[in-house]
Amino acid sequence: MFILGFPLLLVPFALYNIVAFLMPGVSWTVTITNVSMMSGGVWTMSLGDMLIVLAIILLFAEMMKSTRIGVRSVVDHGLSLLLFLVMIVEFLLVAQAATSTFFLLLVIALVDVMGGFAVTLRTSQRDLTVDGTGVPHITSSQ
Repeated sequence: MFILGFPLLLVPFALYNIVAFLMPGVSWTVTITNVSMMSGGVWTMSLGDMLIVLAIILLFAEMMKSTRIGVRSVVDHGLSLLLFLVMIVEFLLVAQAATSTFFLLLVIALVDVMGGFAVTLRTSQRDLTVDGTGVPHITSSQ
């Protein structure tokens, strides 16, 4: 499955850049929808909120992908780290990225990198067992 080596958080990052650079008049705080709540309050959802929701859903998928062990997992983590580094550089150097929406995407990417490595390390520790001989060996988890 090709999706395993692809950082899914590239999707909201690309969508942010498409809107920020190709549609400069669009604001991330523009209201997309209003929902009247039973309490009498009105919940408003902005374009930036929708992008953050998409990123959080994709973060969940990334966490599920990080439980796999193998070369693709290493490539996926490396690409996620590279994406995070590119996002940091863009946040610091590009004026269009100086928004709270982009900052939240950056934090989500950081959680992806840190969580992905932590889950992978934790999973790989479970696969390493020591038998009575004192020699560690790898067991297959499949």
